[in-house]
Amino acid sequence: MSQILLGAVALGLLWAIMTIGVYITYRILDIADLTVEGSITLGAAVSASMIYNGASPYAATGCALLAGLLAGLVTGLLHTKLRIPALLSGILTMIALYSVNLRVMGKANVSLLRMGTVYSPLESMGLEKNTAVALLGLVLVMGIIGILYWFFGTELGNVIRATGNNPNMVRAQGINTDTAKILGLMISNGLVSLSGAMIGQSQNFADVQMGTGSIVIGLASLIIGEVLFGRRNFFSRLFSLILGAVTYRVIIALVLKLGMPTNDLKLFTAITVALALSLPMFQDYLKTLQRSMRGRRSC
Repeated sequence: MSQILLGAVALGLLWAIMTIGVYITYRILDIADLTVEGSITLGAAVSASMIYNGASPYAATGCALLAGLLAGLVTGLLHTKLRIPALLSGILTMIALYSVNLRVMGKANVSLLRMGTVYSPLESMGLEKNTAVALLGLVLVMGIIGILYWFFGTELGNVIRATGNNPNMVRAQGINTDTAKILGLMISNGLVSLSGAMIGQSQNFADVQMGTGSIVIGLASLIIGEVLFGRRNFFSRLFSLILGAVTYRVIIALVLKLGMPTNDLKLFTAITVALALSLPMFQDYLKTLQRSMRGRRSC
């Protein structure tokens, strides 16, 4: 049981990187970006193909990050320069990335069994695979949160945040909101692609279908983190994404342990997201009921 929980925590830390990427578009830019379903696979495909062909795992992971930045750039250009709605821009890029991922891998999946990954140095020190993944994932995700907390406190970062909050006000200040949107989409998909590279190496394979439903997983982790662990300030929101992603993976691991068929997993995820999204409404109903009860008592 302990190994199952450790594996869930380790995988949750890797998915937390993707959740942070989803947070940047969904919460900061106020854009529902479906590019992530293609860019997470892109990261795994690029890193796995490069490692399979003899490249350094670290160079492969860096190239996966760059590939994600390019995917975000394409979506950003479609949305801002060609005036295609953001949702449709993401869908178009996601569809295109399916073919790109097949081209990158040359086949539907690539195996990394008995090949070196970014986790290999830690495993060579005697750590178990799950422990190595959890340790490296924790270091990486905390580093990303530190960098993003600093970046979004800079002038450029504040412009991106303001663009998602009130683009008309930003334009009134003479600032190009298109540039801010493109940069936000690039950062988001770069992180998603990095997450895909880390997940692919942890599972020792990349598959062209591995990104299916990832946007729902990212939203589930995001909502769970915000609802359960609060959103008092920007840093606490970023940190809650880690806890949300880990909590979601632990829930999934326990549900599977209890015997839920894997075919029902996506249905369970959809229900979880729907319940999490509707929690604020239930809280409002509860507050209204409490006020009504107090009014009756006072009478």
